[in-house]
Amino acid sequence: MPQASAPLRQHQRDFLRHLRDVRQASPHTCRAYQRDLEEFLLWLPAEVEEPGRNHLRRYLVELGQRGLGPRSIQRKLASLRSYFRFLREQYGYAKDPSKLVKGPKMPRQIPHVLSEAQVDQLLSQPFKPDFYGLRNRAILEFLYSTGCRVAEAAQAGLGDVDLHEGTVRILGKGRRERLCLLGSKARQSLLEFLPKRKAHLEHHRQDDPGNLFLNRFARPLSSRSIFTTVLSQARRAGLPGRLTPHGLRHSFATHLLDRGADLRSVQELLGHENLVSTEIYTHVSIGRLLEVYDRAHPHGKNFVATRGSRRLESKPTQ
Repeated sequence: MPQASAPLRQHQRDFLRHLRDVRQASPHTCRAYQRDLEEFLLWLPAEVEEPGRNHLRRYLVELGQRGLGPRSIQRKLASLRSYFRFLREQYGYAKDPSKLVKGPKMPRQIPHVLSEAQVDQLLSQPFKPDFYGLRNRAILEFLYSTGCRVAEAAQAGLGDVDLHEGTVRILGKGRRERLCLLGSKARQSLLEFLPKRKAHLEHHRQDDPGNLFLNRFARPLSSRSIFTTVLSQARRAGLPGRLTPHGLRHSFATHLLDRGADLRSVQELLGHENLVSTEIYTHVSIGRLLEVYDRAHPHGKNFVATRGSRRLESKPTQ
């Protein structure tokens, strides 16, 4: 397959350096952008130095024909938009071919959320009092208490945790720092885990890498391992479905909103740059919606109290 022109490849390398050094994107983001750009530049005919809007549209159509889903195509389009914006700003490209290109419509998906009873079921299951059992419980409590992303939990440092204040400093997307909160149960689980962590390091005669969560070799626990831990502990607790670390993040946000937290506060705790990203969690429980309706609507009085005894029954057509 012919490769894209050398200038575009040179700009690509410059863009990736800019992404890493200036925008301070995470290694995961850099790898994803590099992969997306490599695929597009391999597809682009070699004689094309400045691709146009039609090139991008044909490329997106081909991605769909290959079987890629709307979410994957939108992510690749986002990478290309960022790339062409860089070309315009840094190298004087007159046009941004991605500006008026629309990706496929994304299906609206409501995040999988645990009920508060299911969270209790997950966290109250028995854990062995050894390094692995106490670490796994601490991971679950940490994720649910802070609402952080799995990569943020993997990167969390021991020095970032203040058990006295009940806070942890998290380095999120775009290298943005925020303070997350540790509830009493999360603090207690960490207090019980930390002596085992220290003994684990001494057993393996390893220098402390500084990460809060360690693997069996006393090295930093990876995001993938945390993901697997959450899956296995959810199955062990007998929870239905497939719980991921992001499911705990969804549950964290939803439960805060269910109990009256305002959207701006939840945005800060989640580390969302835009409030739009947080609005997905406004799918609060029907019980809370009915309570608000009962309090606020003039004709809604006692609707919640009588809801259990009222049933709408379909009538036969005349």
